[in-house]
Amino acid sequence: MEALRVKTKLQQNGTLLLNNLPLRAGQAIEVIILIQPQPLPAAESYALRGTPVTYVEPFEPAEPNWEALA
Repeated sequence: MEALRVKTKLQQNGTLLLNNLPLRAGQAIEVIILIQPQPLPAAESYALRGTPVTYVEPFEPAEPNWEALA
């Protein structure tokens, strides 16, 4: 089975038009519609951007017992 990819958008009335396909008249085809996800707006893709950062005890070790990690 040969695959042909055509990217297009629906018209206002929900009609899908496929023009100038490299197929012969009367050829049997199967149509599969894959919906592409909408990209997130910049504000949503970086949800923490602009959020203040607070360090509690910034000079203390992250783990209280470093020897246990070795």
